[in-house]
Amino acid sequence: MVDFLQALLDPQMAFLRYAVVVGLLASVAFGITGTYVVTRRISYLAAAIAHCVLGGVGLAVYLQYLYDLWWFSPLLGATAAAILSAVVIGWVSLAARQREDTAIGAVWSVGMALGLLLLQNVPGYFADPMSYLFGDILLVGRADLWTVLALDLLVLGLVAVFHPKLTAVCFDEEFATVRGLPVKRYYLVLLCLTALSIVLLIRVVGMILVIALMTLPAATAGQFARRLAPMMLWATLICMCCVLAGIALSYTWGLRTGPVIVLVASAVYALAAGLYRLRSRTC
Repeated sequence: MVDFLQALLDPQMAFLRYAVVVGLLASVAFGITGTYVVTRRISYLAAAIAHCVLGGVGLAVYLQYLYDLWWFSPLLGATAAAILSAVVIGWVSLAARQREDTAIGAVWSVGMALGLLLLQNVPGYFADPMSYLFGDILLVGRADLWTVLALDLLVLGLVAVFHPKLTAVCFDEEFATVRGLPVKRYYLVLLCLTALSIVLLIRVVGMILVIALMTLPAATAGQFARRLAPMMLWATLICMCCVLAGIALSYTWGLRTGPVIVLVASAVYALAAGLYRLRSRTC
C-alpha cells in the first residue's frame, strides 16, 4: 500500500492518477444507478446490455481500423450500442408484448456475436478484446477522463430530473399506473440510465464483470439503509472504496484490476451480509 501511495505522487505515474480519478467519478453513477437496478430487480437486464455493448465496441474499432474514423471511439460505440439495446429490449417487452427474457437473450447473443466477428478482423496490436471483456482501468487517459465525466454528468442530470418518477416505477409500478404516471416511458428512461452507467463500468471492470460492480455496492448498502437516498449515498461510497482498494491491490500485486475490484466488492458484500444476519439474530 505504501508503494501505491508513493506511485500516486510520482510525476511519471500519471496513468495511475487517471485510473483513480476515473474510478471515483464513475462510482457516483454506479452507486445511484445500481440502487435503482437492485430495487427494481433488473440486474439480468444490466448484464444483457453489458454483453451487447461488445457489438458497438467492435464496430467502432473496426471502422477506426478500416476507415481511420478517429472520432468514432470504442466508448462512443459502446454508448450507442448500450442505448440501442436498452430501447430494443424495452420496446419489445412493452410495446410488442413479447417475453422479456426472449428479447434479452436475443439482444445479448447478437451483440456478443457481432462484436466478436468484428474484432476478429482487426489486428491484435490495434485492439485488445480482453481489455473490453475484463476492463483495464490503468489504460485510461485524459480523453477517457473527460468522456467519463460527461457521461457521469448526464446520468446525474437524468436522475435529478426523473428521480421521483423512477422511484415510483421501482417501488410500486401498479400504484404509479393508477395515479396516471406514464410508467412505460419512465421504465425506458430507467433502462437508458442503466445503459449509460454500464458504459462507464466497461473501462473499470469490463463487460463480463459489469453486473457485479453494478449491483454489489448497492446490495451492500441495502443491508443497512431503509430509504432510497441513503442507500444511493452508501452505495456510492462503498463503490469508491472498492475501486480504490482494487486499484491499489492490483497495482501492488501485478494483477488485472477489474477482477480484483469485483473480488473486493464481493468480500465487502459478504461481510455486510454476515453482520446484518448477526444483528438480526441479536435483536
